[in-house]
Amino acid sequence: MAVNKTPILKRCRSLGLEPAYLGVDKKSRRTELHRGRKPSEYKLQLREKQKAKFIYGVLEKPFRNYYKKAANMKGMTGENLMRMLESRLDNVVFRMGLARTRREARQVVDHKFILVNGKKVNLPSYSVKAGDVITVTEKGKSSQRFKDITEATGGRIMVDWIDYNADTMTGTIKALPNRDQIDVPVNEMLIVELYSK
Repeated sequence: MAVNKTPILKRCRSLGLEPAYLGVDKKSRRTELHRGRKPSEYKLQLREKQKAKFIYGVLEKPFRNYYKKAANMKGMTGENLMRMLESRLDNVVFRMGLARTRREARQVVDHKFILVNGKKVNLPSYSVKAGDVITVTEKGKSSQRFKDITEATGGRIMVDWIDYNADTMTGTIKALPNRDQIDVPVNEMLIVELYSK
């Protein structure tokens, strides 16, 4: 499996992205982009695509597949794309506060600590649906790892499209999010323009 090992803060600086969007507490020394010539239209479009891929931890081929599915769905392609990325299981685990970062959420799912509707799911790319119940396994609930994680993420603001119970470590998907409920700094229209060329 391909893994991007570029240091997070270095990548954040190159994309002009705050590390907080990835769940990283560290402050980047400089997140603004280099000044100089005005970037080309293509460069702006490419940067938005790279931002989305980096935030959600998706490689190029799966990202292109998400775009193709989004283009075939009803509604606006860009909004469909963002909704599909946001409804990935690893992202939902991160949003519920069961991981400090999306990378850690991916690992939690890989290690079979997550149940979806009572069944173990170890695919980070699994798409949740409205009404799905996501919970931590009994083994996970009693582990020190999850105690440390919930202590670290206790102050995280939960999204309003997930109904989360911290005592039972259970979340219910009320509905898939609208674009205005997704707080990711990505201009999806530029991604659509890039792929529609």
